[in-house]
Amino acid sequence: MKAALYERLGAAREVIRIAEVDRPEPGPGEVRVRVRLSGINPTDWKSRSGATARPLEGFQIPHHDGAGEVDAVGEGVDPRRLGERVWIWMAAAGRKWGTAAEWTVVPAAQAVRLPDSASWELGACLGVPALTAHRCLFADGDLEGRSVLVAGGAGAVGHFAIELAHHQGARVVATVSGDAKAQMARSAGADLVVNYREPGAAERIHSFAPELARVVEVNLAANLHLDTSVAGPGTVVAVYAADGADPILPVRACMSANLVLRFVLLYGVPRPALLQAVADVSGALEAGALSALPVHRFPLDACAEAQDAVESGVVGKVVLEVS
Repeated sequence: MKAALYERLGAAREVIRIAEVDRPEPGPGEVRVRVRLSGINPTDWKSRSGATARPLEGFQIPHHDGAGEVDAVGEGVDPRRLGERVWIWMAAAGRKWGTAAEWTVVPAAQAVRLPDSASWELGACLGVPALTAHRCLFADGDLEGRSVLVAGGAGAVGHFAIELAHHQGARVVATVSGDAKAQMARSAGADLVVNYREPGAAERIHSFAPELARVVEVNLAANLHLDTSVAGPGTVVAVYAADGADPILPVRACMSANLVLRFVLLYGVPRPALLQAVADVSGALEAGALSALPVHRFPLDACAEAQDAVESGVVGKVVLEVS
């Protein structure tokens, strides 16, 4: 089969190549998926670059997320799944068979039925962003009737955090850095969108949501002052990204706000919690509560260029057209 892969760590255009490799066969409890679209996340280029590396075993086909059709099942998997449309999550977590290839093999629970009403693009956008958003929102309890602040409401995690929170009955404030991103956050369903660079941002947030249950935080170092300004007793600030310098924690301000800090990385989330997140995301998908971000499409042969686009911070979701 045709695949994008790398055998050493480094810059995308230096280490990623397109090659023919043997098509994998599903083992017990696994399914093989004919990949249509492969979704790319920041965690993918960070692993390839060496920023968050793990040991390579021969080669690595990158990308955790994707969408396609089940075309083979292993022992113990219901054969009725053959031909099923699925979205894939964490395909490359501890495995070499990521989604940047014509086929991938994953545990059966990591290929989840994609409703006919959902596009391939939406299926490929889910995975890491939607499950991360779910963990940030719901690890500390229900949100019905409560208020949530989503930092970076135009990003992939922010987009699904807005939609999942809204689906569960929460009021949502999103922060953004400009008009185009503000429109994206509104389209996702944010009740209030605030440009965090403008004066009075904290006052607008606090006026709309005087009691915040959750802050879904993309950049703790940049936003910590705003977070402590709008948080109150019991507010959980859930941090899911670590770009740039580590923040200096203002302990007294955090104490005064009585806030709780939670750090989220999917690879360490207990599997029962991951499976619950998958079930909840699937429920929202079935209900039509989730939507795709603007998509930038690249051919499989341009995997390196696609990863570079993600690394450069392109707004929207980058996918590879595999088949």
